[in-house]
Amino acid sequence: MHFEREFTVARSRAQVAALLDDDATIESLLPGTTITPRGDGSRETRTPSPLGQARDIRFLFRRESRDSLCFEKICDGNIWRSLDGEVRLEELGTDRTRVLLRMEGRTRTLVPELTIRGPLRDQIEQMTKALRMRLEGGGL
Repeated sequence: MHFEREFTVARSRAQVAALLDDDATIESLLPGTTITPRGDGSRETRTPSPLGQARDIRFLFRRESRDSLCFEKICDGNIWRSLDGEVRLEELGTDRTRVLLRMEGRTRTLVPELTIRGPLRDQIEQMTKALRMRLEGGGL
C-alpha cells in the first residue's frame, strides 16, 4: 500500500527544515507520543496503543538530508511486515515550500491489506493535517 499527500506552506525551505528538526513537530504527527533520542542521531517514539494492547507503537525518525525526514515503524506485532515513510521538502522560490508526506506499508501474510487500508489512509490524513498546522503556525 502506498499513500502520498502534499501541500505548500508560505515559509522558506530552511524554516520548514528547522521545524522538522523540532521534537514538537514529530510529537504532533503521533498524538500521545514520547520521544527518546538515540545515539545514532535518530529519535525513537513510543505511542500507547489505541487498542489497549500492552505493546506501544514505536517509530524511528531520522534526517536523511536537509530536505528529508524519514520514519519507519518498528514492526514487532502481528499486523505490519513493514511500514515506512518520508517527509520531503521542495523549495518553490524564496518563501514557499512544497511538503510531500509519503507512507508505504506491507502487512503480514495472514492480514489482508484491504482491512488495514482505511486505517492507514486515516493515519496519513491525520499526520498531514497535524504537519500542515505545525508548519504553517509553528514559531520561527
